[in-house]
Amino acid sequence: MEQERLTRRTQLSQGIRDSFSAGLGIFPLGIALGLLIMQAGLSWWLAPALSSAAFAGSLELLLVGMTAAVTPLAAVALTVFVVNFRHVFYAFSFPLHLVRHPVAKAYAVYAMIDEVYAVNASLPGHERSAPRLLAMQFACETYWVGGGLVGVALGAALPAPVKGLEFALCALFTVLTLDAFRSREELPSLLLAGASVTVALVLTPGTAMFTALLLFVGLLLARHLTTARKVADA
Repeated sequence: MEQERLTRRTQLSQGIRDSFSAGLGIFPLGIALGLLIMQAGLSWWLAPALSSAAFAGSLELLLVGMTAAVTPLAAVALTVFVVNFRHVFYAFSFPLHLVRHPVAKAYAVYAMIDEVYAVNASLPGHERSAPRLLAMQFACETYWVGGGLVGVALGAALPAPVKGLEFALCALFTVLTLDAFRSREELPSLLLAGASVTVALVLTPGTAMFTALLLFVGLLLARHLTTARKVADA
């Protein structure tokens, strides 16, 4: 029993250490979220409320602008669906089977963010465990909520708005994409993403992001079905 307790404690500490690299991007991005909320003239409590209810950085940053612009609910719902639909593909390789307790599994699903997926994907299979995964997820959420509160405080104290915060999310996803490509050598996915963006910019420059997301989802589905069929035939 004592050995099992020590092993679990070691796994928890490993999970927290795993979160440090992701936290370097999550915490500043949380600050950007808090600043954007204050600069948009929204209530400060929206930062911790969004961070706790959704815990999806890209979506939350989009929702701030949509809320400030009083976007129709149907458009908000469609945006939420398209932006977060990528999480469906995470389930194919995310180690949720390691988490046995139903409450802990529900939290693992809720906290399955891009940064956690990217860090976990780089770990060897034999090093993964439920305590390590959950500790990393909880630490990442702490960075995110804490960063949002810091951003709210800074936004209330700064006399003028900060320009260029919108690029924070783009920069983070660029780093995660390059890191995932180096660790998994997913050249086909990278090429599909580039092709989706190129076609979207040419055909629908006004709604390029929306079109690119739809194209990329469709191409990934086609690739997954093709790969599964080849494996079945083999």
